[in-house]
Amino acid sequence: MSVIGITFGNTSSSIAVATQDGKVDVIANPDGDRSIPSALSYVGTDEYHGSQAESRLIRNPENTIVNFRDFVGKKFADIKHDFSYGAKPQDANGEIAYKIVNDGKTEVLSLNTVVERHFKQLKLAAEDYIGKPVKNVVLAVPTDFTEHQREELSKIVGNAGLNVLQLINEPSAALLDHLSSEEGKLAEDKIYAVADFGGVRSDGAIISVRGGVLTILATAHEYGLGGDNLDAALSEFFAKEFEKKYKVDPRKTARSLAKLKAESITVRKTLSNVQTSTCSIESLAEGFDFHTSINRLRYELTAREPLSKMTAFVEKLIAKAELDPLDIDEVLLVGGCAHTPKLASSISYLFPASTKVIAPSLVTKASNPSELVARGAALQAALIEGFDQEEINESLQPIVVNTQHLLKPIGIKDADGKFVPILVAETAYPIKRSLEVTNGENSTVSIQLYEGKRTVKETVVENAHDDEEDSEDEDSEEEPEIEREVVYEAGDLLAELSLSDLKPNAKVEVTVNITQNGVLHLTGRELKQGATPVKGEISSQ
Repeated sequence: MSVIGITFGNTSSSIAVATQDGKVDVIANPDGDRSIPSALSYVGTDEYHGSQAESRLIRNPENTIVNFRDFVGKKFADIKHDFSYGAKPQDANGEIAYKIVNDGKTEVLSLNTVVERHFKQLKLAAEDYIGKPVKNVVLAVPTDFTEHQREELSKIVGNAGLNVLQLINEPSAALLDHLSSEEGKLAEDKIYAVADFGGVRSDGAIISVRGGVLTILATAHEYGLGGDNLDAALSEFFAKEFEKKYKVDPRKTARSLAKLKAESITVRKTLSNVQTSTCSIESLAEGFDFHTSINRLRYELTAREPLSKMTAFVEKLIAKAELDPLDIDEVLLVGGCAHTPKLASSISYLFPASTKVIAPSLVTKASNPSELVARGAALQAALIEGFDQEEINESLQPIVVNTQHLLKPIGIKDADGKFVPILVAETAYPIKRSLEVTNGENSTVSIQLYEGKRTVKETVVENAHDDEEDSEDEDSEEEPEIEREVVYEAGDLLAELSLSDLKPNAKVEVTVNITQNGVLHLTGRELKQGATPVKGEISSQ
């Protein structure tokens, strides 16, 4: 039986499976959707799912359930209704439920029932695509899901007929897929900012990759900031145009608002790919049809506020990790909003030219940001398929949430006195790393281990103006550009040892080992047959 990966979002869900040749397929449901709306709608005795349910927000909003993922494992008193449209959450003896009214009859659906039915539909879509039963799943969840929420979600998914082999964090899954896109990328020591802009919330994580080990350094979450804000800005723009033309306010009825929202979503997605989009809504309000067009620049101006907040969210995320934008090697944008060119370009301005921002508008070969999390979950599913549960829990975790990591690099000085790191900053421990040095013509080699001292080097880049232009209009000169670069120098001495009686140009292996308890061991040995290691040891917490 195949093991699939699923990401379950407030706005949409995705399913993926790794094939035998190592590729990942994102599964489409019977409607052809790979990004499947997390929605259920009820008309009479019929249940609609996905895009069919979402489309009924216009005609049947009170019986259409959306935005329910974050309610898992919570009591009614714990939730907010800021993001709720469609059916409203109800208090059912302290639990969360939805009232569905059809033909005068009221049915109360518990939140767990809604989630279970959603996963049953995802399971059916996966089985229809694969052509055989699906039992096991790796499920991606937000980093701020509590242990209780994780346990509760696993139970619900189990009731839907799927066995959850592993729960992994959403930014971890997205980064796993990105790191798997190129051979050798996982071996590169880099720090990544993963920013996931969903429909009703934004999530982010700073993740270091050191020697193939992934460590979450910081996470951030902002509720009520996402694609819905961009759609709301467009809806308001169109509403004002309609009101100006027909002297009718389309905001007064739920149906008109739902029509505006649905068309705004379409326009936003269109403007991610082309410069101009049309807006066409039949009978928007009081029988008036609405037809207009909008270009990308006007859209970007209209949505300036939420786009600025999303950019600021990335700044806050980096600050929370106590890092500088210079420390970030790559930024991975995730979620439907990542398709927006203005968002990608605004975020890129936060970083130096050396930092690569991964988004479709900036990197032509970038994977679909809406599919990254599901693809990463499928890759992890393929990895753990065939292992028993104990092995999965103990040794097959794809990412470490770990405060045990170096805040500064550790290294030695080279012949010119420059600092050479052996272990870079943000390396998780326990860890062991080795480096080869030579003694030159000396019979003795002294090995000194230093903590790196971080400084930011600023270089003024002079603008190339000729003398005539400068003399004509000195006041019009632009301020010189300043390039910033992080450099490390040798700081505090941590440990020192010497090896003697060496032949000229002998090779010496220097090994730094940091234990689980933070104890540092420095070892040096000559690389020849029968050489006796000389060890030095120092505690550093």
